[in-house]
Amino acid sequence: MLTFLVLAAGGYAVLVTALYLGQRALLYRPDGTVPDLRAHGVADMTVVRIPVGNGVESLAWWHPPRESGWPVVVYFHGNAGHIGERAYKARRMIDAGFGVLLAGYRYNAGAGGVPSEAALLADGWTAIQYVLDQGYAMDQVVLYGESLGSGIAVALAADHGVGGLVLETPYSSIAEVAQAHYWYTPAKWLMRDRYDSMARIGRVRAPILLFHGDADTTVPIRFARRLHDAAPEPKEAHFLPGGGHTDLYDLGAGDLVIDYLERRTAALSGRAQRPDDGA
Repeated sequence: MLTFLVLAAGGYAVLVTALYLGQRALLYRPDGTVPDLRAHGVADMTVVRIPVGNGVESLAWWHPPRESGWPVVVYFHGNAGHIGERAYKARRMIDAGFGVLLAGYRYNAGAGGVPSEAALLADGWTAIQYVLDQGYAMDQVVLYGESLGSGIAVALAADHGVGGLVLETPYSSIAEVAQAHYWYTPAKWLMRDRYDSMARIGRVRAPILLFHGDADTTVPIRFARRLHDAAPEPKEAHFLPGGGHTDLYDLGAGDLVIDYLERRTAALSGRAQRPDDGA
């Protein structure tokens, strides 16, 4: 019995060590694909390469808004796949008149970068800076975070005065999601990249739109509910019955996003008119 316990303890220690050493390989899923605009139905977007340091350039796709004062969505996608797989969402926003920057990550499209939370937050800021350099104002920027990208969007919205925040399948923290999946380990305490949105959401001053599916097994809905409960007003949440992790646009999420952006456009227009009203 003692031998069995020693072997079991040793095996468990090896498992935990492997998970700790390999956590970034589990969290970040590099995709070397360099997607084609036409193949993904967004031939009117422009390919841009955004320098993120150390000679690395992240791939992004850009389209300006129809009107110069309209919102510009900076989209941060999930940990796997590439920006082309999110082009159908950009298509809806562009057709409605909004600007979109589909931001890539330094570890995708052959960019050669090494991922970490600090690196991706820095990349996120360079994406915002790209939009500002095109002549748009910070309060026109709407950050859109999908899954892993929600942690990036929350962190940046907490630190900068953006005009809006959209969260698709978000979480309270990656550490808590990891604990739920690897319940038999102390995963929560081993995470180096924690993306602790719960610790940051209270500093967000932009209106928040959050949506999640109640059948999501990748990021269980309870983590999104926790984040929404902690978020300041103004906020709104839509928990879509039967929704999984990647099918929410099939369940009407796109309509929610367009409606939200139209309301942000109206708010921007109101701010632009107020100085004249007082003249």
